[in-house]
Amino acid sequence: MSTNTLMASPVLPWKTKIVLTILSAVTDTVRRPNGTINRRLLKLLEFKTPANNEPVRGVKTSDVTVDANRNLWFRLFTPTETTKGDVIPLPVIIFFHGGGFSLLTADSKGYDEVCRQFAIKFQAVIVSVNYRLTPEHRFPSQYDDGFDTLKFLDETDFDKFGFPANADLSKCFLAGDSAGGNLAHHVAVRSGRADFKRVKVIGQISIQPFFGGEERTESEIRLVNAPLISVARTDWMWKVFLPEGENRDHEAVNVSGPRAIDISKVKYPATMVVVGGFDPLRDRQRKFYEWLKRFGKEVKLVEYPNAIHAFYVFPELPESSHFITEARDFVHKVCENA
Repeated sequence: MSTNTLMASPVLPWKTKIVLTILSAVTDTVRRPNGTINRRLLKLLEFKTPANNEPVRGVKTSDVTVDANRNLWFRLFTPTETTKGDVIPLPVIIFFHGGGFSLLTADSKGYDEVCRQFAIKFQAVIVSVNYRLTPEHRFPSQYDDGFDTLKFLDETDFDKFGFPANADLSKCFLAGDSAGGNLAHHVAVRSGRADFKRVKVIGQISIQPFFGGEERTESEIRLVNAPLISVARTDWMWKVFLPEGENRDHEAVNVSGPRAIDISKVKYPATMVVVGGFDPLRDRQRKFYEWLKRFGKEVKLVEYPNAIHAFYVFPELPESSHFITEARDFVHKVCENA
């Protein structure tokens, strides 16, 4: 039996503990028992970062509207200090933020920092999608927004929205953490059935994807009160995400469960699944990895035994830098083999 199986919680720096406590408290405060979110209060508590066309730490950003009617847009992160040189094509990573489908945005301070780091460390163009949130917009709104962003990239001229000329849409990756990882998977399935002209999805970075199911797993039971994604919080998020009358064995939630879709004939991208030992979703993420393997898909499992959910957004945790290196190497390898 592993050490982390016996431990109730990981050893974390005080800084990380304080931030987790605050974030968990905010999540609990803005969620109402009637299935709504206090957006007015949340707006006061959120930290946002505006786009900046002037390079900051080697990356410039801009916001691009896909569909104003549904507030669908993305933040474009373009590295200005490339080790490859400006004439070398750069892969494009379409990123979906986490937040249980109900919280956070593409301009949230934490995700602006994350995507900025991805752009400079991976030497890639990052498209961070601001999709619609629950409970105001239930399933499948988020998946529609993700897929429609790919269609926008496939059909729109670069010069109309400032896309860098050396961005290579034939080397696209989907990436997302938590709910964003769930979203990336479903967009990968849709794109694998699509007939794009320019966009070619060759890889996926699935960072602790948010999956669920009616039957509790061992890790959910053991880590029932974990920060950020306690079982009570995730149950609430699934309830306001799913159509009325559905349960957590819905194919959007329990992707490898009894109602799982058949992806045997889907052109599914090479995938890196990232798992943390202290993530209540650990068992479901491992099952997702095994499910992809059973369908013969190219998939790599990367586990960090002492990592919590969302570990990679905390630079003070050693696993954070390890993940950046693993993900960078994965992107480069998939690009070389494409």
